[in-house]
Amino acid sequence: MFRPALHSGTWYPSDKNEIEKYMQPSEKREEAFAVVCPHAGWIYSGKIAGKVFSHVQPSPLYIVIGPNHRGRGAPVSVSPEGTWQTPLGDLDVDEETASSIISLSKCAKSDASAHAQEHSLEVQMPFIKLSNPSAKIVPICMYDYSPQTCADLGKSIARAISGGKRGQRPLIVASSDMSHYIPALDAKKADNMAIEKIIALDPEGLMRTVENNGISMCGSGPDAVALWAAKELGASKARLLDYSTSGDVTGDNNEVVGYAGLIIT
Repeated sequence: MFRPALHSGTWYPSDKNEIEKYMQPSEKREEAFAVVCPHAGWIYSGKIAGKVFSHVQPSPLYIVIGPNHRGRGAPVSVSPEGTWQTPLGDLDVDEETASSIISLSKCAKSDASAHAQEHSLEVQMPFIKLSNPSAKIVPICMYDYSPQTCADLGKSIARAISGGKRGQRPLIVASSDMSHYIPALDAKKADNMAIEKIIALDPEGLMRTVENNGISMCGSGPDAVALWAAKELGASKARLLDYSTSGDVTGDNNEVVGYAGLIIT
């Protein structure tokens, strides 16, 4: 499978110099198990996404989990092989790890069709390529957010990537935007409830909070998967790096989308 960079030049820049402007190379980097990173057009969320990738140590392997916005393919779709194009050069799928996750999980399926148009993973790829040009990836998109599926996938990912040496730890990237199309004050209130559960490393609590409060974040499933995996791998804390809304860019706070960047260590 060759996955072209379909959204280059629209959702994010196609020029290397423009891409580099979103990074903060002077920041001190820390080794992390996972991050939560927004996936909107970079004009809205690129600053937070770049900040996240600038704060963590580069990894040889990125497990990138995002929502399946179009509902195509399997409920949990793993891109099993091939190459993903970025404006900075291609990224190869780690076929061995992808195969291991599929074999360990009850829900993950080998499926390239779900990834054909999906943007939530593609917008992370230039940051990965810039962080480590030789990195490999395992792209996973999902629309089954049941607690059982999230726990199964998270634990399966942890088993597939456990044993990495210090400095060679795989990084799990949960691609997630927060509340959608509500007033900014309401979005911040709702998003804070979800963020508190992520900081508490509580995937079950996150899913309950999102459901019980009708929080319209599109990446609660990937976030829960990342939390399950990180906890299995030994994570002990998480922190919010930054938060903003689309209203901070457009000036319209009547209908916003929220963006959060978190690091799990």
